[in-house]
Amino acid sequence: MGTGYVGLTTGACLASLGHRVTCADVDEGKVARLSAGRVDILEPGLAELVAKGLTSGVLSFVGQARDAVADAEAVFLCVPTPMGAGGAADLSAVEAVVAEIGDALPPGCAVVTKSTVPVGTARRIRELLGRSDVAVVSNPEFLREGTAVADFLGPDRIVVGSDDRAAARRVAGLYRALGAPSVVTDAASAELVKYAANCFLAMKLSYVNSIAELCERLGADIEAVTEGMGHDRRIGRSFLKPGPGWGGSCLPKDTSALLRTAEAARFDFGLLAAAIEENIAQRDRVLAKIAGAVGGTLAGARIGLLGLAFKAGTDDLRDSPALSVASMLAAHGAEITAYDPAVTRELSGLTVVDSAYRAADGADAVVVLTEWPEFRQLDWTFLAGLMRGDSVVDTRNLLEPRVVLDAGLSWQGIGRSSAGVLATSVS
Repeated sequence: MGTGYVGLTTGACLASLGHRVTCADVDEGKVARLSAGRVDILEPGLAELVAKGLTSGVLSFVGQARDAVADAEAVFLCVPTPMGAGGAADLSAVEAVVAEIGDALPPGCAVVTKSTVPVGTARRIRELLGRSDVAVVSNPEFLREGTAVADFLGPDRIVVGSDDRAAARRVAGLYRALGAPSVVTDAASAELVKYAANCFLAMKLSYVNSIAELCERLGADIEAVTEGMGHDRRIGRSFLKPGPGWGGSCLPKDTSALLRTAEAARFDFGLLAAAIEENIAQRDRVLAKIAGAVGGTLAGARIGLLGLAFKAGTDDLRDSPALSVASMLAAHGAEITAYDPAVTRELSGLTVVDSAYRAADGADAVVVLTEWPEFRQLDWTFLAGLMRGDSVVDTRNLLEPRVVLDAGLSWQGIGRSSAGVLATSVS
């Protein structure tokens, strides 16, 4: 049920494992495009899997949910659960689908929540269904945009939870060909796993952004610090990159939802609340850094932005820190021109152009906000000649500082200084 990032990836990948999969979506136009093999989502390998599934006949698309479930052994709910009023997860789409298909489900079928849902949702679905002959199973996804297919086919683990252990084991069996370890547990624990994992990653990112700020104040270099941390197997290297703040379709809504869940359970989750506050503060720090780069006043400054998507490898703008920074710049009177390799549509408050050089033309400062590899390959000497000013603010620490400095430009990173960068060697 649903053919967004999660639903389409899940459907195409399950089909590639030899299962017969029918994907349903309320958007008839999308159903028609997918049935013709046209994939609108920017996700490496996904279009090829869809085409293969269609050709072999194991994958199909329909517009009516009830048509998809008539002979289903498992029905995966992959519909949006956005942030709702007060920060809690909005389950209206989940409940609407359950109400629509409830009496059409065959006996012995399992309804599987793939969408990220708060603890207690499995129980709520059982109540809505009112059927003892249909099991409800939680099977959270751990897919990263830009690597979703690879994540599905090469997972760290499969998490499946249900109060019906036999149903949980049947759902876990769908992934047997992947050879990944399975965690089979109760529904509440499985539901909490996804939130616990995402919120831990968000706290890790907020922590490293705080350490980066401390590096700037103490004259240390964040690259050297995180290199030293990352060799510790208890910490690891992932999610130790500072940036303009975390965003995307998952972390903001999941941190907020878990905070609301904790409040409902009368637990003061101060650690998580602090991570959210730190994320907001990081965007304020980036804004101040850009203001400093253009002389302290943003009003009337011309800013070229490199990157709009919340991360490289996707065109997803949902809760993008780049867009948040752009909005803050505009609110302070800056004139903004932006370029992103995957974003071509017009956006309110800024001009979107088709090259990094056009974004830099006449700019007082160029700001890197998304870690697209192509930005490292730019001709920075040529770009410097297009600019009105000479400031580069690299919020991803993506660029090679020496290349930028040799082009006659100034360079600022996050948690780094030009002098410190040139004096630091990590091997």
